[in-house]
Amino acid sequence: MEYRQLGTTDIRVSEICLGTMTFGEQNTEAEAHEQLDYALANGVNFIDCAEMYPVPPRPETFGRTEEYIGTWLAARGNRDRFVLATKVTGRGAANSGVGHVRGGPRLSREQVLAACDDSLRRLRTDYIDLYQVHWPERQTNFFGRLGYEHGDDDGVAIAETLDALEELVKAGKVRQVGVSNETPWGMMEYLKLSAARGKPRIASIQNPYNLLNRSFEVGCAEMAIREKCGLLAYSPLAFGALSGKYLGGRKPVGARLTLFERFQRYTGKRAVLATEKYVALAREAGLDPAQMALAFVNRQPFVTSNIIGATNVDQLQSDIASAELELGDDLLQAIEAIHSDNPNPAP
Repeated sequence: MEYRQLGTTDIRVSEICLGTMTFGEQNTEAEAHEQLDYALANGVNFIDCAEMYPVPPRPETFGRTEEYIGTWLAARGNRDRFVLATKVTGRGAANSGVGHVRGGPRLSREQVLAACDDSLRRLRTDYIDLYQVHWPERQTNFFGRLGYEHGDDDGVAIAETLDALEELVKAGKVRQVGVSNETPWGMMEYLKLSAARGKPRIASIQNPYNLLNRSFEVGCAEMAIREKCGLLAYSPLAFGALSGKYLGGRKPVGARLTLFERFQRYTGKRAVLATEKYVALAREAGLDPAQMALAFVNRQPFVTSNIIGATNVDQLQSDIASAELELGDDLLQAIEAIHSDNPNPAP
């Protein structure tokens, strides 16, 4: 397992990060603890969660993922062995499914401070290593969307959100701060305010990145490298689609896209056609398609850590093992050829 510097900080994180958004929905508390134990025992020192998890977000399960991590932490007493990241929920649009979060989440000083305190309580810890803004307050093309539609209501200014994050850092509740689902402009604004006003500097950006959606490479990748604000890549398997398990119309029992019809980003016609090609390429090379997809993400120079998610330890074992897989030049050229023929089919 390789360990990489988180931004310009002194924190080093494993190239594989354990994502936890299934804890409390697809995974029981016991299963969550089993995954956490396995990941930590196999070189993963980075755990990512969010206050709104598990997904899909529901009032009945809000905060349950953090609670499961908290009970594990209390039982193991191992807080110093890993880097813990969580997120404050972004502004909720109409029909966004997060209206139950504080009666409508905003990135105001009051809500950011309250959200952090609640996360600390659920996680049963007195500090968070990386506290992230889950998505922007303003209207923009986040969640990997390609097109930009300008909105007139920017809501709470980034400066106010950053001031609140600074309060948390000064209080010792948060070590480092980061953003998620951001654009190059958003990264620039956070970094500019940080430099001009002596505020905490964002250490990372967490955006979707996988073989079916490489939109991060346009603009954000250069920012990530030049500004030392690396990507924490989420959905590296495109909700599991890149494993090939949904091809041919299959709907595996208990799988996310079987259970939740709302997750349709990676099931469109173009996405399926591209997935078929990537899966066929992996199998021709004698590789597991999921491991090939993860290894592609792992090797990118702008990636700090690859956030994997699993619903059982067998999947987790395979995903973590991708850290040992090196992709040859011929295979990488073949991947690029597929991408050129069908670029970003699942924004």
